Amino acid sequence: MASPTPGTLHIARATLQDWALVRTWAAAEGWNPGASDAPAFFAQDPEGFFLGRIDGEPVSAVSVVNYGDRYAFLGFYLVRPDLRGRGHGLATWRAGLAHAGDRTVGLDGVPDQQDNYRRSGFAPAYRTARYVGDPGAAGAPAPDVVPAAQADPAALAAYDSACHPADRPRFLAPWLTTPGHRALVRVTGGRLTGYGVVRPAEEEARIGPLFADTPADAAVLLDALAAEARAFGSPHIAIDVPEVNSAAVALAVERGLEPTFETARMYTGAVRPVARDRVFGVTTLELG
Repeated sequence: MASPTPGTLHIARATLQDWALVRTWAAAEGWNPGASDAPAFFAQDPEGFFLGRIDGEPVSAVSVVNYGDRYAFLGFYLVRPDLRGRGHGLATWRAGLAHAGDRTVGLDGVPDQQDNYRRSGFAPAYRTARYVGDPGAAGAPAPDVVPAAQADPAALAAYDSACHPADRPRFLAPWLTTPGHRALVRVTGGRLTGYGVVRPAEEEARIGPLFADTPADAAVLLDALAAEARAFGSPHIAIDVPEVNSAAVALAVERGLEPTFETARMYTGAVRPVARDRVFGVTTLELG
């Protein structure tokens, strides 16, 4: 293969090792990435991560992760600040989107980019707000909240699939078990009624997903996850709440969390129905 022309942008697939740098870019943007998210991200679609380089130096990134034959999700759309406005981002964006083929693509877009996304064929579906704060100590944990490892894996995967636009078993398995991630489920009357994950991040501990049958299930899980965050030294938590679920917004407010910034979930086409009333916290803004 010929070497890239000096001074020009060369876009290629990124490795898991490459993504450590992109994570620092995301942190600099204030996105508060998880400390050990990347292995689960790459487990879902190792071909879906792209890095643009000029003379060997990384300057741009995007991920377009495929979930099955019908759905993909775009994230990590970043350009090094000193090289913005030169077309590097758009070129990287196009290379990433080509990986999705004819799948419907989703993304979570910040307000100042949403018009650009509309011009690229994305339509808004709903808004998400990141709520941050210290929910306080919750007292004794509920006896029906247990580690996710004690749940039936098939039941947990089915519950997750009902709350997401695509099945994602390759992602879910490492997301539940990556060192540092604490995954909990609630089992009521022998039936799974919700689950959630908390993990260390650059700043506040990140909770996501938080999926639950009822506001009461979500509240018990949120309190238990916050207690786990305290155990690894983070009294403050952050959770991305879809505003279409008014009960989720109410729960975040009741726990003393405050909205910090918002995004819009946008799609290029139709997605399968999702149990939105169960989604109290989005898994991650980077992979949907």
